Amino acid sequence: MSITVLDGKRFAEMIIQGANHLAANAQYVDALNVFPVPDGDTGTNMNLSMTSGAKEVKQNVQEHIGKVGSALSKGLLMGARGNSGVILSQLFRGFSKAIEQKALINGTEFVRAFEAGVETAYKAVMKPVEGTILTVAKDAAKMGVIAAKKSDDLIYIMEEVVKEAKASLNRTPDLLPVLKEVGVVDSGGQGLVFVYEGFLAELKGEQLPDSPSSLPSMDELVSAEHHKSVQGHINTEDIVFGYCTEFMVRLEDKKPFSEELFRQDLSKYGDSLLVISDDEVVKVHIHSEEPGNVLNYGQSYGSLINMKIENMRQQHTNIVGETHRVLKEAEPAPNKEKQEFGIVAVSMGSGVADLFRSIGAHVVIEGGQTMNPSTEDIVKAVKEVHAHKVIILPNNKNIIMAAEQAVELCDEDVVVIPSRTVPQGLSALLAFNPNADLASNKMIMSEALQQVKTGQITFAVRDTTIDGLEIEKDDFMGILDGKIVVKNKKMQNTATELLEQMIDEDSEIVTILQGVDSSDEDVTALVSFIDERFPDVEVEVHNGKQPLYPFIIAVE
Repeated sequence: MSITVLDGKRFAEMIIQGANHLAANAQYVDALNVFPVPDGDTGTNMNLSMTSGAKEVKQNVQEHIGKVGSALSKGLLMGARGNSGVILSQLFRGFSKAIEQKALINGTEFVRAFEAGVETAYKAVMKPVEGTILTVAKDAAKMGVIAAKKSDDLIYIMEEVVKEAKASLNRTPDLLPVLKEVGVVDSGGQGLVFVYEGFLAELKGEQLPDSPSSLPSMDELVSAEHHKSVQGHINTEDIVFGYCTEFMVRLEDKKPFSEELFRQDLSKYGDSLLVISDDEVVKVHIHSEEPGNVLNYGQSYGSLINMKIENMRQQHTNIVGETHRVLKEAEPAPNKEKQEFGIVAVSMGSGVADLFRSIGAHVVIEGGQTMNPSTEDIVKAVKEVHAHKVIILPNNKNIIMAAEQAVELCDEDVVVIPSRTVPQGLSALLAFNPNADLASNKMIMSEALQQVKTGQITFAVRDTTIDGLEIEKDDFMGILDGKIVVKNKKMQNTATELLEQMIDEDSEIVTILQGVDSSDEDVTALVSFIDERFPDVEVEVHNGKQPLYPFIIAVE
């Protein structure tokens, strides 16, 4: 069997099987995360991202491979979560751009698209690190070029791509010492290998073992506990626009289409509006009280497809809904004038969310550890701020890339302050000056990130040795600005040892955020230790209610 030409329908099946194979192995990819903290989520993020891309493809299956590629790119872009998900979206964004004008592609065009994807992904990362998913993608694409010069058979080419992707993956510990120290390969690279294996299996007409028969829904991919924690912060009666309305318009020659005018007109009907279009189709998401009027407007431009209307009040009552509902005081009135500045923050606990709101955040997205918000979640939050200028505080290193990608999709002036922790985000927000312009605030708030040390107490999910520390499963670990510096069998001892390393003669304030896994007695003991050991330091305590981290500590 030989395949020399690839059309859109076969490519769509490749994407779906690639997503299925990744979904079946997402937990394995999660387990490859280097640090033994309980928030390893590379597999989860890549799975959610690829599922979003595959879902969009399933709704746009056609012969024209360029159109299918564009659907994949669009779905991945909006669903991208975490650094691994964003890089995956950029790989296929470049791939899809290279084939967007082509109805069919041959082997040479196929591998050139892989190369274009690698180029796009490397450009998207400010400081590319070798020994990661980027290296695996690059090496595999190079081998694809070599294979295409030997044969025009797409099966042979993809076999060589997969073979080299696996070989490159096995080399990642030689490029990243931390991988070798822990004894694992790169998790993102492994996720990409699973996707490529799915591509190859589809070309060969094979079904990979343990692959689910169909793509999981987004609800199935998100834990029930996370879901409930979000809904618990919204009162049903506070939902101003009760119908989540999603549909697509297949554009016809009824009247000229302008995305800007289309978005402006629809904004009158509700909020949480998201409009994405290409030359043939417009995709719409909006929360409205008048879904019928929204659909009538859309129909004035062409035929309606893939319509879905959900009663969000009923969903809320049943504790059912979409991932990452935005936590906020209230929806903006539909005709309310835009404010000058808006602040979007990501929170990893209801108490932390309240703290961000109390010092000026307008919209808070629940996310962070174990469940990173998608690019689309962040775009929605920016819209709901209803401001001319918006500042995003990711408060997690794994959310920064998704936030920066969201900036490209927003009409507002938006900047990202690259806060890697909650204490950094709080410090930056306190530095915000409403009388300064956006550029000045970005500089001031970014400088504030350097004025705080972040300590985190959590527990190990597996045995490992890292940075010279032998860590056993269930040990408590003290993490200082991203590096594990302390481990102990007892949480209190871990916290006090960490504080010894954090507090110095220049320290003035210690802020303790209490997590759901620590008691008031634990907090009292920690405060007493600080008062006795560091009497000149002021102590503040807030109930952050964050999961997984009994204590988050800021020292300024």
